[in-house]
Amino acid sequence: MVTLNDVAKKANVSKMTVSRVINHPEQVTDELKTLVIQAMKELNYRPHTAAKALVNNRTLVIKFFILEKMSTTEPYYMNLLTGIAKGLEEEQYSLQLVTQNNFDIGLCDGYIMTGVRQKDYEWINGATKPVVLFGENDRGYDFIDTDNKKGVATAAQYALDLGYEDIVYIGIDINEKFEKSREMGYKEVLSEHNRETRLFRFRNHSSITAQFIEDNWGLFKPNTAFICSSDRLALGIERGILKMNGNIPDDYGIIGHDGVFLDQIAYPRLTTMKQPVVEMGVACAKMILKKISEKGVSQGNQLFQSTLVKRESTRTEE
Repeated sequence: MVTLNDVAKKANVSKMTVSRVINHPEQVTDELKTLVIQAMKELNYRPHTAAKALVNNRTLVIKFFILEKMSTTEPYYMNLLTGIAKGLEEEQYSLQLVTQNNFDIGLCDGYIMTGVRQKDYEWINGATKPVVLFGENDRGYDFIDTDNKKGVATAAQYALDLGYEDIVYIGIDINEKFEKSREMGYKEVLSEHNRETRLFRFRNHSSITAQFIEDNWGLFKPNTAFICSSDRLALGIERGILKMNGNIPDDYGIIGHDGVFLDQIAYPRLTTMKQPVVEMGVACAKMILKKISEKGVSQGNQLFQSTLVKRESTRTEE
């Protein structure tokens, strides 16, 4: 087995220099780093991960907090977890899933949090490790998210381009930044076209929006498109219209938001704004690891662009 001494001899440096290159590279000149790294490659030497973590006072564990009910988001989070795990594996970090707001369950180096609501911020302020949020926020926390405003604006513009006369927004009944951004995207596009806005907000359950359509069918004339804040809400709108014998997509169009599972099992399949959830998960991992390495320095935020996926719940373009 190749040892630290072997690397030191090969590079013609001290054992202490090799140790510094591995554990504190910022303390070593580029010339020495090049010599040591080249020797490590030639000898196929790999630093012992656990030992390196111990030297750096690290646990190699990231806690991922999901602070909302999984029952309405489970397909989404499977993709997000995949991305986070993929990003952490590159640095040999492990992921610990936590479904309650408790910092005391085991040691870790940092936190990734999602499903954060206004009531959670006071608790989050007590975190003693670096924090990155998955989800737009206005409290100054580093975050990863899609460009919610632009995504819904794209959906609303597409509905107008297809010739739908009335454009209705179906939102999530929650006072959070991501939802406010989505609503703003809808409002700005309709304002640009001098169209009247119509907004309805519900809990994120398809059964609720299906019942809403059945109970208020007379409010929605043919040539109406529904822009929905989630595929789950859109699925309910679709089921309600079909139950009332509405014609999709000629008379009623539906555009969802998320694009991770429900859009594909709906019939007709949903046109949706697809979020790159796996890629965003990887970005969360990279951001928290960089924040840890930089001793908690703020990383800002990163917005990803969602993609319009055109399917059978909207008219075809002429």
